[in-house]
Amino acid sequence: MKRTFRPLSITMAAMITSIAPSVAAEELRQGGKLLLTNGIASLEGSSGGGLASWSLIAGNETRDGIGGSVHATVAEFKDYRLDSEGLAVGLFNRVELSYARQALNTKAIGQALGLGYGYQLNQDIYGAKLRVAGDAVYGDPLIPQIAVGIQHKRNLDSQVTKAVGAIDSEGTDFYVSATKLFLSHSILIGATARYTKANQGGLLGFGGDKNNDYGLQFEGSLGYQLSRKLVIGGEYRTKPDNLSIATEDDWYDLFAAYAINRNLTVAAAYVDLGSVATSEEQRGGLVSLRASF
Repeated sequence: MKRTFRPLSITMAAMITSIAPSVAAEELRQGGKLLLTNGIASLEGSSGGGLASWSLIAGNETRDGIGGSVHATVAEFKDYRLDSEGLAVGLFNRVELSYARQALNTKAIGQALGLGYGYQLNQDIYGAKLRVAGDAVYGDPLIPQIAVGIQHKRNLDSQVTKAVGAIDSEGTDFYVSATKLFLSHSILIGATARYTKANQGGLLGFGGDKNNDYGLQFEGSLGYQLSRKLVIGGEYRTKPDNLSIATEDDWYDLFAAYAINRNLTVAAAYVDLGSVATSEEQRGGLVSLRASF
């Protein structure tokens, strides 16, 4: 289906032309990606798995269009509940802009920590991603889709992050991600290198008394397509350990994602976060719904 696009200004038209010079503005169209090849929404808002960022771009658009997505995610653990809502825009399957709001409800542990029952830590995450090489589905099977990304995180509870020993309440992550779907074998492989000093993804601030330097962390993903609509897999994410008061463990999950149709995807996962803010064995379930166009 074709849509008519009328530039709002010469500046907007120039930006679109620079991103996709071979596509006339009046020929923009949406849709075209295979099911599940735009990933699901990570907890930080970018396209990926539940815990890891992938090089995939949000939306159903190909190089000839503009797409996007919105998501809502709930993860329930023994002592915490984590909510993430956000949106992402994909431009010509080349650029992704994303935003997510995270809320960590401390339930009873909040009272034990002197914060009050059900105290909620909040964080805004602004992301940008650029696909720089390759294609996740097509092209040379030995060359993955590679993207570089940035996520600026603003923790809205600076008094709490300071109390636990964090140096800053704002921080920026940088990452490089590679993702490839081997269609003939129905296998997806993803790897991401993240340069960060975020504590618990930023929910406990950035840097700490043990360490205030950036460090390189790894995120790995492996998925298997049982059908065009259903994929199962797992992810592993290493974490920095900057705070004396709260040991930080690596994260992992086992997930399943199902494409209800071209526009709706639901994902469920078993997630293990390890120790979070002095509470051990934080394991539980995650459910995420994503709408794409």
